[in-house]
Formats: sequence, structure tokens, C-alpha cells
Amino acid sequence: MPGLNPAMSIFRALFIVCVLHSVVTLQVSAQRSTKKATSWQTLSGNEPLVIARGGFSGLLPDSSSAAYSIAMSTSSPNVVLWCDVQLTKDAVGICFPDLKLDNSSSIADFSPNTSSTYLVNGVSTKGWFTVDYDMDFLQNIFLTQGIYSRTNRFDGNMFAIQAVEDVVAQNKPSGVWLNIQHSSFFTQHKLNMRSYVLSVSKSVIVNYISSPEVGFLRSIEARFRTSKTKLVFRFLGARDTELSTNQTYGSLLKNLTFIKTFASGILVPKSYIWPVTTGQYLLPHTSVVSDAHKQGLEVYASDFANDASFSYNYSYNPLTEYVSFVDNGEFSVDGVLSDFPLTASAAIGCFSHMDNKSSGEDTPTVISHNGASGMFPGCTDLAYNQAIADGANFIDCPVQMTKDGVPVCLTSINLIEGTAVAQSTFGSLSVNIPEIQKNPGIFTFNLTWEEIQTLKPVISNPSFDYQLVRNPANKNAGSFVSLADFLTLALSKPLSGVLINIENAAYLAEKQGLGVIDAVIDVLNRSGYKNQTAQEVIIQSTNKAVLTTFKAQSGYKRMYMVDEDISSIDDSSIKDIKSFADSVAISKESIFPDEQLFLTGSTKVVPRLKSFNLTVYAYLFRNEFVSQAWDFFSDPIVEINSYVMGADIDGVITDFPATAASYKKSKCLEAKELPPYMTPALPGGLLQLVTTQYLPPTEAPNPSFTVADVSEPPFPPVSKQTASDANSTSAGGPSPSKSNANVGEIAGVFFSSLSLFFASVLLI
Repeated sequence: MPGLNPAMSIFRALFIVCVLHSVVTLQVSAQRSTKKATSWQTLSGNEPLVIARGGFSGLLPDSSSAAYSIAMSTSSPNVVLWCDVQLTKDAVGICFPDLKLDNSSSIADFSPNTSSTYLVNGVSTKGWFTVDYDMDFLQNIFLTQGIYSRTNRFDGNMFAIQAVEDVVAQNKPSGVWLNIQHSSFFTQHKLNMRSYVLSVSKSVIVNYISSPEVGFLRSIEARFRTSKTKLVFRFLGARDTELSTNQTYGSLLKNLTFIKTFASGILVPKSYIWPVTTGQYLLPHTSVVSDAHKQGLEVYASDFANDASFSYNYSYNPLTEYVSFVDNGEFSVDGVLSDFPLTASAAIGCFSHMDNKSSGEDTPTVISHNGASGMFPGCTDLAYNQAIADGANFIDCPVQMTKDGVPVCLTSINLIEGTAVAQSTFGSLSVNIPEIQKNPGIFTFNLTWEEIQTLKPVISNPSFDYQLVRNPANKNAGSFVSLADFLTLALSKPLSGVLINIENAAYLAEKQGLGVIDAVIDVLNRSGYKNQTAQEVIIQSTNKAVLTTFKAQSGYKRMYMVDEDISSIDDSSIKDIKSFADSVAISKESIFPDEQLFLTGSTKVVPRLKSFNLTVYAYLFRNEFVSQAWDFFSDPIVEINSYVMGADIDGVITDFPATAASYKKSKCLEAKELPPYMTPALPGGLLQLVTTQYLPPTEAPNPSFTVADVSEPPFPPVSKQTASDANSTSAGGPSPSKSNANVGEIAGVFFSSLSLFFASVLLI
């Protein structure tokens, strides 16, 4: 790769910083604190600090000008900028995340044959080290995203490596934190980190200096004793050895009196405070914070990242994790070190010290998807009870019909989804039904309700391909419920109502002789919903005929579900929908289309629907960060907020009702001016920061939705099934026998068995 012109690098960096500021300025007219005076359980009684590790390094290249700028623009006003200080060959201090330049810069492309091998803490390590290059040389390379699970599409901006003084001068932060990770390594290479730190502290205000080396901190303690600079001892792994004392960090943790002799605080991995089991579930918190506070030591917690692995107790909601460290009723850390300072800022500024007895704002209405299916197997008693406890306004029941005509709540008409039927004695009942789906399945109408109740529930794992699984300790917990049981539960709880989803009604009536509409109305009447007014009933379907029938036979609310991503919707189709529905559910991408998880803009679908007085719900919200566009910063609260405030939707349909319900309780929603960390994402804003060569490939636009998409044939009458019909396959014909099975049929049986095999592997 040819060398980068330094002037061009600076120009690009300044341009991108200006764009970042403009994105935020478009969203927020003024940045001011909305927090009332609150008593915190920190050592000082002040709110915890947000420390931005390398700036907003969860999105942009660590230590880049843009990462620091966006951290300043989107976080708390008192955000502290973290700089991992490395020394160059000519003793210039730079902000760079590691001793080695390999992963987070273009050095390997620019100078491929200049790597070295050195001892680092006694371990032979090969790479491109900062000590081998002077600052002039490093101006030829640029910063890149060093964590490969994060997007690299901002690398084309060619952000320059910055000296510490430049970072401070450009951003003028309220706080600067210098982390000195490898002072002894630089000493081996005849570079004096102590001298550098003492020198730089004369030209810029340094608020915090941390290091995992006792010897280094003790060497500078006397020089900073009377200054405002705080020295912080950084703990590494409990079994790792601190070289200058030859003690493990675990043993040093037991001697905080000693730490207090040269430091005013400690920085510990978050697992020191809230340890987890090998299965990633929380253990009781330790006494580290209270012990340190008793010694007069502040406690800062590290390793926070929205896109990293953390305890299943947090259900993939990073904000919940932060709150457990700053507002748990027993202690608060004095600060958090995060790759995503926006989320940390929101946790402290908007979601701590909330009134949990309040239901919060009226909007958005929170509708569960298969209950709290992010925490328990969908449509089980546990999932429904959890959704209610989490604050869902409506709980949902996707109605399926059993062989004996019982309407039940199950995630799918295909039992392979959501149950362990593939591993049961009913695994041989797999058939092909093209009218329902392309692949073979074992369908609810093949089994009686009594038989279905014997099946083991299975939690859904929509992000399994990314090795993100849900609550494995309860992956098979709970019991399935009938529609009657579901309604009995709902009526006993303080809910706004229930949503009943009905699909495949025409097929069930015509081919299986099962009248799902009549069955649902009958159960609703017998359960007491016909005569009560406390709770609403919403019937949801993708089929006009179903909702039209309900409109004719009952007074229940009706929600039309558009089951494809659309770019626009014409007036004729909206008028048609309005004739049989009160509300519409549309996909998230029908509101904010994206290309490879970068929002490209916004459609007019929501305002068009609302102009006809239709209530608009968006689906499907999930906490797993891989389900969210990059524009939402791997934060499910930012995503919800962007759809509610930015797109003006009325409700959300979600696997995690707790997340949406907690959003409604945010203290910041009551503020006259929103803080920057609670402003909606600007659709297409991030895409402006991607250079041409890194742009995602352009995708074809989603189709327009027309009246032809709404129209469908009249609802068929329920057929009468004979005994021979009942014994035939659900596809409408006899099961293939060995004597007349052709090659296609054998292949069908093979692929059916193969799909069941893979299903059984995933469900174990």
C-alpha cells in the first residue's frame, strides 16, 4: 500500500469529525444535564464516571480522531477520554490500544517485512512494535478496526495515529486518562515512560494515570502527591503475576492497605465485582467495592462492551449490566471503562434511580412475541408470566390447532420450531405441505393436545450462527398452554389486553376441517372476554379474510400484519386495510431500510398509515446486538428509541418485553431537552462516514405495497373430514409406500430425515 500523505490524512480526519458533529447537532440543539441531584453510593457521593476507552471504540477505530469526537458528542458532559499510551522510537507518546501495531493499523500492508520478536512480560512475542518506528514514519500508516467482529467500513477514512497532546488539544475533554500498560517493556528498549508522563503532565491536564505495574506507580507517586492527578492501580487477571512485587493480582487485592500507599483508586475487571459461573450466570457480588471504599480507594470497573459476551442474567441488554454496577442498592463503582460510552452514559443519566413502581410513558405499547421468548421457550407458562412481570402491555398467543380441535398457543404450526418433537416418538410424522412451507415439518394438527403436552419446549436462538444463545439453563423450561389457559392467566393480571395471532386459517378449514376462527371466538366467549371491558383483544393476521370475518362476528380490535419488507404503500391499499383493521404491524426494515446493517434512510410508510388513523406497530425487536443496525451502537434501547422518537411508531413487538418496558421508564423522556445519549439515530448518518471503496454493495429496493398485496380469495367454509381423510397425510394424499416410491419421494424422505437430524442437534 502506498504511503498516505499526512496532509490528506489530517484533512480526512477533520472532515469526518465535522460530519460526526453535524449528525449529532441535527439531533440535539443543546447538550445539558437533565439529572437531578441524586445520592450515589460512590466514594465521593458523585455520579460514576464514564470513561471512553479509545473514544467510541465499539464502533470506530480505537484512538482515532472520530472515535474520540463521537464519544465527546454522544456521552455524558463529563466523559473522560482514555488513552493507552505507547512510546515511539523517538519517545513520542501516542494513543494506541496495544504495544503491537498489528491488529489496529495498516502497518502490515505498508511495511510488511519489518516485524520483530521481543519479550513482553517474559513471553516471546512477534509483531510490529511502536518502539521500532519514529513518529514521522507512523504518519504513513492509519488506524483500523482491530476487533474483527466489528465493522471495518470506517477504515477507508485513514485516521492518523495521534500524539497524546493532539488528542487533548482537539477534543478539550473534561477529563483525560492515561493508561500505562507496559512501562517495563519500554525501559528494556531504553525509553523512559516515567520521564514521558512527567513531561506530558506539564503541557496537558492529566486527570488519571493507571498502570498494572506497582513499580511504575510508586516511581511517580511523590511527583503527583500534591496534584489533582489521580493514580489508579490496574488489576489484571487474578492469577496473573505483577512483576515488580512477584505477587499475583489476586493476592494484591487482599492487601488494599498497601495499594493505598501509592494509588487513590483501583481499576478492576468487572468479574472481580460480579463474578460469573462457567455457564455465564451471575454469582453473588463480591465485597471488592465496599472493601476498597473503606480504605478510601475509588473503584473503576473495566471490560464493558455492548458486543462482548456477558452474563445471561442481563438478557443481552448491556444497559442492564451497567445499572447493576452503579445502582444496585448496595454499592456503586466510581466509574466504568467502556467501548460504548453512550450506553454507559444513558445507564447512569437516564436509567439509574428510576421509579420502578411507575409504568412510565404511554408510548410505545409493548407487545410480547411468544411471551418473553428471549428468556424462556416461547409460548410457555414461564414465558408468559415473565412477559407480564417484565411490564408487557399485551401478551400474545399464536393460535395453532391440534388434531382434536383444541386451539393452543405455539410459536409455529410446525412443531419442529419451538419443541423437541424431532427427538420424540413423533419424529416420524414429518410431511411436506407446500401450502404452509417449503420444508418438511411435523404439524400441530398431526398430534392431539394431550400428545403435544408431552413434548419438551425449546428456546429460540435466532442468533445461533453468531454463537449467541439464549438462557441455556432454561432452554427446555416451562409448559405449553392452551388458548383457554392463556386467557385465564391474562384476565388475572393487570394487562392492557391480549393479542391473538391467526395464520393458515384457510388451509386448516379447507384441508383439515378445523375452524380456527370459530374455535377462537368460542374460547374467548367462554373465558369471559366477550362481556368484559378491562382488557382489549387484538386479533392479528396477515390475511384480510381472517380479519374481515372477525369484524363481522365480533367487536374485537384487528391488526393487519404486513409480512414482507416494503419501501412504500399506496393509498388504495391503506384504504383497503382500513376497511377491516384498526392497526398495522410492519417490519423494522419497512421503516428504516438498511444495506448490510447500515441504515440508508427512512420510508414514508409510517406517516402514510398514520394519516389514515391507523395505529402502527413495528416488529421484531431483539436484544442481541447482531440483530441491530450499526447505527444503533449495539444498544437495544437506542434502537427502540430511534423507532419511537425518530419514526413515531405506536408500539413494539419484542422477544424482550423488559427492555421496551424499561425504556418507557427512562427519566430522560420527561426532560424538555434530551441529552445526546437519548436522541434517536439519524438514518443514513453513519453511511455518510463510509468512504466509497468501503461502501456496502447497493441492494435492490424493497417492493412497494399495493392493493393487490392485500387482496385474497374469500374465506373457504370448514370442510367435513371423513375417517379416510383423517388417516391420510396432511398433504392431502396417501403416504408413499416402498413399492411405489419414486426417486423424488425417496429424496424427499432423505431430506426430511436430514432436516430432523439437524433440528435435533440444535435443540439438544
